[in-house]
Amino acid sequence: MTQNVKHSVDLECSESNRPSKISKIGHPNHIDDEEEEEEKGMSQNPRNGIQRYLIAIEYIGTRFSGSQKQLSCRTVVGALEEAFCKFVGQQVSVSCSSRTDAGVHALSNVCHVDIQRISKRKPGEVLPPHEPAVVGRAVNHFLQKHDSDVTVIDVRYVPSDFHARFKAQERTYFYRLLSGPEPLTTFEKDRAWHVTEELNLPAMQEACRVLVGCHDFSSFRAAGCQSIFSSYRQNHRLELWMNSVSASYPSNCETDMPPSSSPNIDKVTTSSQDVGFGKRRRHRCLVVTARARSFLYHQVGLLVGVLKAVGTGNLTIPDVERILNAKSVTSTSPMAPACGLYLGEVKYDLPTTS
Repeated sequence: MTQNVKHSVDLECSESNRPSKISKIGHPNHIDDEEEEEEKGMSQNPRNGIQRYLIAIEYIGTRFSGSQKQLSCRTVVGALEEAFCKFVGQQVSVSCSSRTDAGVHALSNVCHVDIQRISKRKPGEVLPPHEPAVVGRAVNHFLQKHDSDVTVIDVRYVPSDFHARFKAQERTYFYRLLSGPEPLTTFEKDRAWHVTEELNLPAMQEACRVLVGCHDFSSFRAAGCQSIFSSYRQNHRLELWMNSVSASYPSNCETDMPPSSSPNIDKVTTSSQDVGFGKRRRHRCLVVTARARSFLYHQVGLLVGVLKAVGTGNLTIPDVERILNAKSVTSTSPMAPACGLYLGEVKYDLPTTS
């Protein structure tokens, strides 16, 4: 895994950074502990012209020092707040549903932000909120002016007390492993964990069955975990399947395949036969899917580290049971690197839109 490049984020807002008219802005061509908290009732109207938006984003985590804002590092929230600042002309606070570490990617992370639309011609006059589509186009416009490794993919109105983190009902993470002796292609660099050994898929799937369900996951809780809640977690889904096409990332539709429909593993193997000049032998692409309401700090990475050790024969199924029952992170295998981890989806109970 490559070292993250850190950049300072300038949050200063100036009049010259703001677009004169919204209509001129066109389309541009980890693991965290989620704390369950008691929720308040939801109001349906903006307060004092302040509208809360739910924002879905995707990003490549390689050059971010995580999602959470840091003063001296380039982060996902820092980049978003800078873009929003240039759009609305004032600083805003972005709150993420799920914290991801440096190098972790997201197919869909979700955050909320409050925006008050103020007239530029009549300072102090509060205008009706921007339409969600306008917000998405405008923020992407400013994001694409810099590095295009984060993009807004969806925007929606939500009530003023809707919290992106505490309203989340379920989170899904994917982890990609590429197995085979050949070096990774340039396009796969920092997008998956390259394991040069052959991996025993059936053994890894059996280990998944040991780790799915409700357990005390203290053995899969990093020492830096700040959760004040129990280490018991309910893994609704922990599966391992094979992807016949080594895509740059696991799409949500691909990862919803049941294990029985996974491609025949004999059809996707490295071969000693000549594949022709200028062509590369494909790696076996394995994807781990982990789904739960909340995860402990580094839980998914530690789970994948154990599964990989089972796949290479360094651990057996009784070893996995022993590690789980030990309730100590010192008993587990080394954590999988961040480069293969993707936050795939954050699920909410939202009304359908027409």
